[in-house]
Amino acid sequence: MKIQEVIVVEGKNDTAVLKSYFDCDTIETHGTCLSDFTLQLIEKMQKKRGVIIFTDPDYPGESIRKQINQRVKGCKNAFVPKEMAKTEKKVGVEHASKEVLEDALRHCVTFDQNEPTITMEQFYDLGLSGKDNSAQLRDMVARHFHLGHCNAKTLYKRLCMANITYEEAEEICRRAV
Repeated sequence: MKIQEVIVVEGKNDTAVLKSYFDCDTIETHGTCLSDFTLQLIEKMQKKRGVIIFTDPDYPGESIRKQINQRVKGCKNAFVPKEMAKTEKKVGVEHASKEVLEDALRHCVTFDQNEPTITMEQFYDLGLSGKDNSAQLRDMVARHFHLGHCNAKTLYKRLCMANITYEEAEEICRRAV
């Protein structure tokens, strides 16, 4: 499988695994302290070929993803579920199977800063926050739309940024009932 975009990963192990399965190029961030040089390189690649941010499903990975999305507009985001990318002691893209990685790369999401597509009131009405089963419901919605693991605030923001409407989210929430 040939990947046109440049994939941003955290380290050399992520690069090695991705290159073993796919014909792709990567940029490694080497941790959460993104250098200005690395951010400039990501900006340049976004203009030339496009960029897919594919960081680990943990706090440092989300921090890196957030920094890049704030600085470089229009990047695609690929997410792997945490339980499908871990060993007994570690979590990361490098630990996911080829099938999980392929699925994540097929379902990239681009976050735009548009008008909200769902109100906070609608978000609460769907039970995505404030209910006993809200965490499970959020997980189901986030998985369906390939938005990564989210707390309530992050899911709300990602739903809006991915232009997912109330009706689309409601359809998924209804399936849980």
